[in-house]
Amino acid sequence: MSEKVLGQKWDRCLADCAVKFGTGLGVGIVLSVVFFKRRTLPITFCTGLGLGMAYSNCQNDLRSHYVLHSNIAKEQ
Repeated sequence: MSEKVLGQKWDRCLADCAVKFGTGLGVGIVLSVVFFKRRTLPITFCTGLGLGMAYSNCQNDLRSHYVLHSNIAKEQ
């Protein structure tokens, strides 16, 4: 695997992690304010779910050697 491809995979992983972390945090805050009387449990739970999904996606992306992504695939 070339260094450029590995760098692109890491960039996708970090961006995915940031998006899922922010979404989980936002959903947790909304649930905390609306349903749970401002307790921290929904914030922690939803943020953990977001980070877990991002970790799983990164793990699959970094382990897949033969999956071609549309922006990396070369035309023959």
